[in-house]
Amino acid sequence: MFKRILLPTDGSALSRASVHRGVEFAKRLQAAVLGVVVIPERKYYLYQTGVIVQSKEETIRQHRPEADRILAVVTQAAHDEGVPCETLFEVSDYPFEAIIRVAEQKGCDLIMMASHGRRGVGALLLGSETQKVLTHSKVPVLVYR
Repeated sequence: MFKRILLPTDGSALSRASVHRGVEFAKRLQAAVLGVVVIPERKYYLYQTGVIVQSKEETIRQHRPEADRILAVVTQAAHDEGVPCETLFEVSDYPFEAIIRVAEQKGCDLIMMASHGRRGVGALLLGSETQKVLTHSKVPVLVYR
């Protein structure tokens, strides 16, 4: 059925639980997993000059240790279950777009991700990356809650 499952994670407790369930699901299907963390690009500009203060390389350098720590959870879970695993991180201020792009580029046939369950004004103001992935992805999405 599914041969390559994308497991986006942000390192939160719910996201870690989703990763573990995703790896267990992959094991039952004899599928591989691909863990991904999306770190923000957020370029900083000097006031009224348009000069970029922080480069993309600097952003990656700052966020890389945290991304590696988060992805280590995916790697360890897959190793413990004997599931083939690959990990990567992307840089984007729009995580949902990066998740969809990775799924398509890496040939994933399922995206399994957590929903933090925001409701009401919180969901309206903050939006939901899971909801955006559900809305825009052509790859099937399984939501863990």
